Amino acid sequence: MKKKISMILFVLILGSILTFVLIGVNYYTKPIIEKNEAIKIKSRVMDAFGISYNIDDIEKVFSENVKIETENNVKYYFTENNEISFEITGNGLWGPITGILALKPDLETIKGITLIHQEETPGLGGRIAEKEYLSSFKDKKIIPKLEIVSPGKAIKENEVDGITGATMTSKAFEELINNQAQKYISNLKRN
Repeated sequence: MKKKISMILFVLILGSILTFVLIGVNYYTKPIIEKNEAIKIKSRVMDAFGISYNIDDIEKVFSENVKIETENNVKYYFTENNEISFEITGNGLWGPITGILALKPDLETIKGITLIHQEETPGLGGRIAEKEYLSSFKDKKIIPKLEIVSPGKAIKENEVDGITGATMTSKAFEELINNQAQKYISNLKRN
């Protein structure tokens, strides 16, 4: 009986100590994580716009080249050339996809696209995050809608080649881009 009580007491004390250690680590690292996430978003915005920067001067280059406007809890990023970008979020095949879509001033042509987060299968659907694949969206028309077609079949100005072995991810990505772009473009045109 005494052994059981001492074991329970030991587990409770150890659990309490570890809980306080985790709370302390969380408290200490939370601002660092938030800062790193903000830098990641700024770097993805500049990547989508094609703005060059070094890791050491992200904040400076961003503040010199990009202006942020918030409307209805949505952040829009603008350049001097009236290019615009915004965050796109939606479902992929296996999990959420979050990225930045940059458009040229006509609001119909893609300037660039980058991903912040995706959970697709590495080597298949996960290839949507590769720079080489994302660069194939540059200068493609998003109006009336972007289409991701079978690999090697993209001919029209609104078509992008899909990824072999990742048809469902490609279709989910196409739907995400089109839905988010239409939503934000219509908001921008109303204002």
